[in-house]
Amino acid sequence: MIITPPIESMSSAFDVKGKNVVVTGGNRGIGLGITKAFAQSGANVAILCRNEESGREAVESLSEYGGKYKCIGVDISDYEAVVNASKSVYEFFESVDVLVNNAGIGSTVNFFDPNGLEEWHRVIDTNLHGVANIIHAIVPGMKDAGRGGTVINISSVGGQRVSNSRKLPHPPYNVSKAGVDIFTKYLAIALGDYGIRVNAIAPAMTHSDLGKDLPPAMKEMIDTAMPAHRLGDPLEIGALCVFLASPAGVHITGTILAHDGGLMTIT
Repeated sequence: MIITPPIESMSSAFDVKGKNVVVTGGNRGIGLGITKAFAQSGANVAILCRNEESGREAVESLSEYGGKYKCIGVDISDYEAVVNASKSVYEFFESVDVLVNNAGIGSTVNFFDPNGLEEWHRVIDTNLHGVANIIHAIVPGMKDAGRGGTVINISSVGGQRVSNSRKLPHPPYNVSKAGVDIFTKYLAIALGDYGIRVNAIAPAMTHSDLGKDLPPAMKEMIDTAMPAHRLGDPLEIGALCVFLASPAGVHITGTILAHDGGLMTIT
């Protein structure tokens, strides 16, 4: 059993320098914010994404920070492809310290539309099954290394609420993120003896591809009613990931942390 000791000083409480980090969907949006936050904090980062060209551009943008960076192409909904990608990860990194499951897709199709069930499977296959695929392929190596570590699942406030679903339905997205939340709690229990902490971050509207087409009523609500009065920024989500992966976060596991600008307080 691995028990991580508490911090004894603030001098290195938030230090992740030299850690090896894997970020799925780390090439754009929230994922790129997470990637940059770790790179700027001195960590090494492997980006797993479907769009390898975009991934390579993201890697090039990190070069100024002086770490090791790599893009590995993979569709996380394809388990065999994930297994091959995990082999590439462990060829690049001797060990993995931090795994961030960020890759995800959205949908605004009503479940009872003609293609509603097709959309259901498409979203669930990436947002929930994809997370399971990555964890099943990469986490055993973290366990075997005996170094402990951190898994961070990027969920959503949509896993806890289904408001505005008449005008903007996304049932598979809601269900997939609710599943990620419960899976996170299970993993925290299953991996605790190995010193691996598992948490989820639940963003609300953030500057990303999933949040770019908000309806006018939602934009007005953000401006007038939401306590923060603005969208979140990807680098802010990344900063919370760095905190959870740092020594300061070693006693936090099994939690779903809202990063929502206060949205959940009013809806």
